[in-house]
Amino acid sequence: MLDELRRLTESITEAEARRTQIINRLRREHAASWDEIGKACGMTRQGATRRWSRTLHAGSFGSAADAYHRGRPPYPRSAVEWSVPRPARRVLDLGAGTGKLTQLLIEAGLDVVAVEPSAEMRDQLAAVAPKAAIFDGAAEQIPLPDADVDAIVAAQAWHWVDPARAVPEAARVLRPGGTLSLIWNIRDHTEEWVALLDNILHQHSRQEIDTNPVIGTPFAGLERTEIRWRHTLNRQALLDMVASRSYVIVLSEPERRDLLAGVEDLLDTHPSTRGRDEITMPYVTRCTRAHLQP
Repeated sequence: MLDELRRLTESITEAEARRTQIINRLRREHAASWDEIGKACGMTRQGATRRWSRTLHAGSFGSAADAYHRGRPPYPRSAVEWSVPRPARRVLDLGAGTGKLTQLLIEAGLDVVAVEPSAEMRDQLAAVAPKAAIFDGAAEQIPLPDADVDAIVAAQAWHWVDPARAVPEAARVLRPGGTLSLIWNIRDHTEEWVALLDNILHQHSRQEIDTNPVIGTPFAGLERTEIRWRHTLNRQALLDMVASRSYVIVLSEPERRDLLAGVEDLLDTHPSTRGRDEITMPYVTRCTRAHLQP
């Protein structure tokens, strides 16, 4: 009976993977609504979106890798200094994307390993961070041996992972006493024009990110810090930043055009941005770190 159970489990796993592929394709091609997908799966619309929308959004970045790299902000150097303990030498950039953080880690003189699941993102990453060792992988399945790195940093990435699988994997590849650090750049909505921009961006869906997550066993000594800073970019880079958001990438073409037109109208009319070649975006960088218990 155990053999029968294993075969049944394998069949279910394969069927579920195929179902996820079909749903992702239907949504990418805008061939079915979440209501229709939910009915086809014997679920409500809310149940279907909860189950599959994160997977769809997480896998959407490859199609906008160029815009992502042009438009996304870097990270303040002080965030790197806080997130990577001074004795650390070999560091894993987990969910490295196009190398925004990877570059800073290399400039800090660290031996950097970068893991990123998107092939398009890895192409960008290889171009900007040739000194990094780059691997295809994810937080739930890190392609490194046990106790291989002194520290792990995940920037703008941890909200896409399954912590139940990612935390044990991080613990496995870290050396005893190693550090896991999580970083997010968050636009500072206390400035009026930034709040108005976010209202435009989230008119179709609002993505709630937990930037103060609990990491849990076998990590301890949870610490947090916030760094306020400002990033100057030109108008096109700001539009690239907007276009590279997962919830914008997955919109239909008419919806995306309307959203970008709304952003351009805001830039043309708001006193903080009107007529300016360069725009200053305020950010709050939120950092969390914890240490692997010996």
